[in-house]
Amino acid sequence: MNPSASFDMERFYQALGDATRLRVLNLLEQKELCVCFFVEVLEQPQPKISRHLSVLRNAGLVTARRQGTWMHYRIVAPEHRGAARVLRETLSWMKTDREMQEDRERLASAICFVKKYEALQSAPVLPSVDLDDAQ
Repeated sequence: MNPSASFDMERFYQALGDATRLRVLNLLEQKELCVCFFVEVLEQPQPKISRHLSVLRNAGLVTARRQGTWMHYRIVAPEHRGAARVLRETLSWMKTDREMQEDRERLASAICFVKKYEALQSAPVLPSVDLDDAQ
């Protein structure tokens, strides 16, 4: 099948035509992330971030996988060679943008709920206290 035949160029460029979605792609360029990281770094509510991620998914720019109750997102290269090249160039260009660099710096120190939860899972278990005996 010819990837160009089914590629929706308008949807692709609409997905790239929003500052928040560009910021999301900038953060995803380094690694797969959970929604909570975007909420923390971009300081926007979860429903808004989820809508932007949905647009990116529908345009074929990101994919998601579920891990427990959390969704993790990562960039995928479009099948269309021209679109893949545009995405590579856009990601490269964003590396030189000051706002995008600041987002990456905030991401480096972000601790979302998932990280906190994973840290708690590996914490030592304390012995339970019987409150009836404490009287």
